[in-house]
Amino acid sequence: MKILEFTRRAVLAAGLAGLALASPAMAQTPPGVLIVGQIAEPKALDPAAVTAVNDFRILMNVYDGLVRYSDGTLEVEPALATDWEISEDGTEYTFNLREGVKFHDGSDFNAEAVKFNFDRMLDESHPFHDTGPFPLAFFFSAVDSVEVVDPLTVKFTLSAPYAPFLSNLAYPTGLIVSPAAVESHGADFGRNPSGTGPFRFAEWRSNEAVVIEANPDYWDGAPSLEAVVFRPITDANTRTAEMLAGGIDMMVEVPPVALSEFEGEQYNVVEQAGPHVWFLILNTKEGPFTDVRVRQAANLAINKTSLVNDVLEGTAEVAAGPTPPAFAWAYNESLEPYPYNPERAKELIDEAGAEGAELTFYVTEGGSGMLDPIAMGTAIQADLEAVGFDVNIETYEWNTFLGQVNPGLEGKADMAEMAWMTNDPDTLPYLALRTDAWPEQGGFNSGYYSNEKVDDLLEQARVATDQDKRAELYQEMQTIVQEDAPWVFVANWKQNAVTSDRVENFSLQPSFFLLLKDVVKN
Repeated sequence: MKILEFTRRAVLAAGLAGLALASPAMAQTPPGVLIVGQIAEPKALDPAAVTAVNDFRILMNVYDGLVRYSDGTLEVEPALATDWEISEDGTEYTFNLREGVKFHDGSDFNAEAVKFNFDRMLDESHPFHDTGPFPLAFFFSAVDSVEVVDPLTVKFTLSAPYAPFLSNLAYPTGLIVSPAAVESHGADFGRNPSGTGPFRFAEWRSNEAVVIEANPDYWDGAPSLEAVVFRPITDANTRTAEMLAGGIDMMVEVPPVALSEFEGEQYNVVEQAGPHVWFLILNTKEGPFTDVRVRQAANLAINKTSLVNDVLEGTAEVAAGPTPPAFAWAYNESLEPYPYNPERAKELIDEAGAEGAELTFYVTEGGSGMLDPIAMGTAIQADLEAVGFDVNIETYEWNTFLGQVNPGLEGKADMAEMAWMTNDPDTLPYLALRTDAWPEQGGFNSGYYSNEKVDDLLEQARVATDQDKRAELYQEMQTIVQEDAPWVFVANWKQNAVTSDRVENFSLQPSFFLLLKDVVKN
């Protein structure tokens, strides 16, 4: 049976399962085919063009980078590069590439392919730069040039030492795509992906499934699965029902209220700590949140302990600032979360003359790391109204939500839910708290926060090669940002997933990616 016919039957079985919840017998999905319940439809399958972990969970199985995170850590190890050398001044990285690797379309992986990938992202004059946009090209803004030394050697020259460089190469933005496929498909490459990973793209049926099949010639050994089917099931209750009915084999981001339903022997619940922060972006450019007192009041008005204990069922901890405690070496342990103090919040609101202010609040139905966003949004709305605000919620599907929030809240909203899962303590503040990361500059500072001292600290931390010095800079940044309160700091989550007992050899990663090469499905 051809793989696409096989996986279509798998999806059909899943659909029938969803219609047969009352049946005492669970549906049986095909052996060797893993069906994953995703939180949303992917935006694209071009790793340079997307930002959501939802998409990354697919991409990490189709592509490789020069380096990758070693299993269970955020430490970097070789992948498409076998080894590398760093110059004494930290501005040159020379990579020796793995020999004999081919892209799924049959073209050769080599130094020219690496150069093509980074030039496509970073060089506006590159003939395929218009296949973007490339929203996370910030990760490689320190790269001055990429040079082909010989077919299996490539050298990156940086404008200055850049401590997160190797870590960012392991992130999905650093995954290597086939130049031949980009040249063939142009702007449609995101629907026709080709990498070097353990699985190769088979089919994308919009709003139904993305299918990837085993790459038997994978340089690091063929995967155990025949295929993986990623099904977008945006409603968390429906996703839970599908898992209980046997229509999917794996479910990521299990709603906290549903965890107790998977306590039987036929399920395995998997947890893994990682660098995650759930927060509210506040519009500091216009409206009531231009006043720091009102921003602080919002942090005091929201009962974050109740959110964590009652809405999230204890699956998270209250956040104290913009840096997740999972980055232990860079985390400022002296910071305490804003306490729940509605009376003090009212005093600050009165001082600022903001009593009765109308707030437009963007909430998403679900998305990467968003936990239980509608329930959280409703609870937050009630807390803010209790201190005198008039809060109007607007709810959007995840990709639509990102399309509203990422270009900036000016003229649209006063606050928006958001969650980030990151690979380095540089990533989130650099992309979302710097003045030069305002949306007009191509960043994700959607609330237009600006503090020259924070900008300076982040720039210094990027070029510091001593980790203790970097930690000192990040910790000072956290203190300033907490005081300025450009966000409401809500929660740090421990990620989870559930699998059926037919799934073996699966573990979650602190990177929040799904790595499925060694997974077995009986």
